[in-house]
Amino acid sequence: MIVAENLVRRFGNTVAVDSVGFTVAKGEIVGLLGHNGAGKSTVMKLLTGFLEPDFGKISISDQNIAENAVMARQAIGYLPENLPLYPDMTVLDYLKFTAAVRNIRGSARRDAIRRALEACSLEDHALKPINTLSRGYRQRTGVAQAILHRPDILILDEPTNGLDPEQTQAMRDLVLSLSEKATIILSTHIMQEVDALCSRVLILRDGKLALDETMDALKNSQRLYLGTHTSQRKIRNALGGLAQISRGVEPSSFWIEFKEALTPEKAAEVNRRLVEKGVAVQALHPERRDLEQVFRQISAGKKIDG
Repeated sequence: MIVAENLVRRFGNTVAVDSVGFTVAKGEIVGLLGHNGAGKSTVMKLLTGFLEPDFGKISISDQNIAENAVMARQAIGYLPENLPLYPDMTVLDYLKFTAAVRNIRGSARRDAIRRALEACSLEDHALKPINTLSRGYRQRTGVAQAILHRPDILILDEPTNGLDPEQTQAMRDLVLSLSEKATIILSTHIMQEVDALCSRVLILRDGKLALDETMDALKNSQRLYLGTHTSQRKIRNALGGLAQISRGVEPSSFWIEFKEALTPEKAAEVNRRLVEKGVAVQALHPERRDLEQVFRQISAGKKIDG
């Protein structure tokens, strides 16, 4: 659905995007994270064709943007961080204008506007000037223009920025409903949004792709937590060379760390060996990492263990 290969984009002497590559499959909701200036917005503008890469290639629905820009862009709906709204227009007039730009005409235009208004719950606000709407409904109007042409791909830059908790939940529900028919890339600085919506996360640092991982794999490290009153020597003897053992912060706690991927089979083998050697296992489970913790670690330039 989306293939980005070795993307580079410079602004003068500044390298905003540095050899970034990734693939997004059909139906995924992918979170794009990074500190301010990490390159998130530039990557999104490259994907939508608003900017051209200095080097690299982007394919959207098997269409190379550089070779077939119009067809590739037809597959994309884009919500920029700074909403491109005309405040004196009504919601309906703005969507009519957007439809005209998209070359949607006649009965197809009426149907497209009706669907977008319904999807974004804007029917009761269609005749209101955009400058009279709350921030939440302006965001909905921005989403409505992005989905007007029924794109296969939605790229949303900070869709919940400035929303109150009720508006944020409404936007989450809207994004989830849209994901039933569209692949979504969601850029945000709010970790809860990624937790609530995304199955995968891309984290940028200083223009480079520092992490590309599913949410489940990201939160599970290569370590098992073991709670037991047994001595470290007895645990080490039970496990042999299967894994490294270190003490945890809490009393009677240990970390069992693997050099390679932690699998259910390895966890089961650890449990079997401990029980066979008489180690009283009070707790045994994979370490669970917090997304915000991982993000801070990457932003600080630290390596993610496991």
